Amino acid sequence: MKRRNFIKNTAASGMALTGLTAMTAAATTETVSSNSAKFKLKYAPGLGTFRENAGQDPIDNIKFIADQGFTAVFDNGLMGRSPEMQEKIGNELARLGMDLGPFIVYADHGKKYMVTNDTEVKELLKAKTTEALEVQKRTGAKTGLITPGLYDERMDWDYQTINVVENMRICCDIAGKTGLELVLEPLNHQVNHPGLFLTKMPQAKLICVAVNHPSCKIVDDLYHQQITEGNLIMNIDLCWDYIGAFHIGDNPGRKEPTTGEINYKNIFKHIYDKGYNGTLCCEHGKSKQGKEGEMALIKAYRQVDSFDA
Repeated sequence: MKRRNFIKNTAASGMALTGLTAMTAAATTETVSSNSAKFKLKYAPGLGTFRENAGQDPIDNIKFIADQGFTAVFDNGLMGRSPEMQEKIGNELARLGMDLGPFIVYADHGKKYMVTNDTEVKELLKAKTTEALEVQKRTGAKTGLITPGLYDERMDWDYQTINVVENMRICCDIAGKTGLELVLEPLNHQVNHPGLFLTKMPQAKLICVAVNHPSCKIVDDLYHQQITEGNLIMNIDLCWDYIGAFHIGDNPGRKEPTTGEINYKNIFKHIYDKGYNGTLCCEHGKSKQGKEGEMALIKAYRQVDSFDA
């Protein structure tokens, strides 16, 4: 072989090898950063859960979340975002075919409000619910979250329940105009929220039955209910017709599934077998910090989502 041809062929081989190496590296990177396999259920990480990998921008977070196989997100602070950002979030979710979990319409864990028969409270709740309808228009959200606040030690419990029912009915009459569901959230008083009125699933169902409105639902926060009453699957079944969404978090610690005592694999299979098509918001922290912790969270969801469908 002539020296000129040898150099030419060697250079071509080197370029091919370089291209192959680059393709292999790209494929490896893609394997790490992307996961096309969709989860069986609509687990919904919060915008900001993956800030180490995706940064702070909500749209970049949505893209990253979708890239990992999730089909939903949630954003508790959605009502506090600018109308422009709400529209961007709604458009991006629509483009990717993703759902949006419940956003907070009103929740103040340090005040008495729904347990009262107060005109100012009623006007506040009306205003918040009306504002929520605008957020719904911009984002396509189907569900808003509301909590009744603190209980009143000086008022009979049944009178407080009546007030909560009447105030919730006012909110649902407004929300029902556009089909927005309002989910009541029972929260634990032993660890996180002492003094709150609404703590248990039977109590939440009682209110929903009394309100008697299609917009009145429950968000079953499995972390809170494990602390408050346990019997998670039994209460899921007993309240099934009124559950509009789920929140996820293991106990103790309120971190991702597999870090505590809750058998999420069995619970998720039970929810899946019942035909649930709503969101399950990943409302918890991470057991590890940094990018490693974020990827460990995704791995944990892969583990508990590996039940037989």
